[in-house]
Amino acid sequence: MTRKKQIIIPIVILIAGFLIFFAFSSMKKPPQEKEEVDNTPIVAVEAISLKPMTLDVDSYGVVKPKYETELVAQVSGQIVELSATFVRGGFVKEGQLLARIDPNDYEAALIEAEATMASARASLETERAQGQVAKQEWQQITDTSPTELSLRKPQLAQEIARVKSAQASILRAKRNLERTEVRAPYDAMIDSRNVGLGSFVGTGSMLGKLLGTAIAEVRLPVADNQLEFLIEQGQNATVNLSGTFAGSEVTWPAKIARSEGVIDSTSRMSYLVAEIFDPYALLDENSKTPLRFGSYVNANILGVAIEQAASIPRYLVANSQVALLDSESKLHYSAVKIVRQDGQNVIISSGLADGDQLIVSALDYPVDGMKLALISDKSQQESEEDLDDQESESQVAKNDSGSGE
Repeated sequence: MTRKKQIIIPIVILIAGFLIFFAFSSMKKPPQEKEEVDNTPIVAVEAISLKPMTLDVDSYGVVKPKYETELVAQVSGQIVELSATFVRGGFVKEGQLLARIDPNDYEAALIEAEATMASARASLETERAQGQVAKQEWQQITDTSPTELSLRKPQLAQEIARVKSAQASILRAKRNLERTEVRAPYDAMIDSRNVGLGSFVGTGSMLGKLLGTAIAEVRLPVADNQLEFLIEQGQNATVNLSGTFAGSEVTWPAKIARSEGVIDSTSRMSYLVAEIFDPYALLDENSKTPLRFGSYVNANILGVAIEQAASIPRYLVANSQVALLDSESKLHYSAVKIVRQDGQNVIISSGLADGDQLIVSALDYPVDGMKLALISDKSQQESEEDLDDQESESQVAKNDSGSGE
């Protein structure tokens, strides 16, 4: 009996141990499967847009008249008349009377010169008649030849000279009489007036200053390395001038008339001169806003035109290459041609196609041909996974509520 117990008890213990092991094994949860991690680099892209582009050059300057004239008295005398428009800021037409110097003395000088002329002509006619008489007398003498003095030719030449001198005196007197009237040499604006009614002026006295209103000029400094972007270094280039008038931003059209042809020793700039016709809009007051002399303006000079070009941030270009995302979502480097650096951007004329996906985000270890993913695609995938999880949780909740019932 005891021997049977020694055999049965170990067997029972082993069976109980196996049962307990299987019971605990069935209670153990299986290890959770780890989700597969997607290590594909995520990038952001922007679509390349090619369009016609005109390279321009920015500058600045001050508006000045093309012609400035200082009015100076050419005769002396008292100012007896002043035009009402001969004031600072007044506009005058070509040939308009501005001031008159007392003409009495010059009228008298003209009368005197005319009287001298009449006397000289009378003496000339008398001498011509005496010369004819002398010639006839010498024709009656056959045994000798007459001399120049016998025919009174020196006396005739002297009278002719006196007539010419009288003519010159008349011309001088007329010119001085005309100079008593100070007239505008061209359409202009009065910059200053230095005389008043009753003032006495001498020859060479400053009367005032005129500014021509037909054409205005602006000297535009341009760096030498910017001239390459202008057609023929800017000759006849179109310029848009911008400034303020009465508190509003206004733009005026202009043309490059010439280059000064030298580099300024102080600023190391080349200077282009832009011309503006009728700056004060005097020919057609409703056509445009006046551009006043002395105004500070910014200038935009239109230059070389490119048929297809794109402007992208400068930091995206390395060794004349840009990173693109191709149709297979892979990294691709494209060589580009940079025609100009424009601030924080560069202008590219070749190497890109319209619609190319330009990678604008940074990559830690970029390798040409590596697989990439877009931020939008990744976000969409995560949204779909979240939606699936929500649907699964809803289904489990329904099943639990059904079992409870």
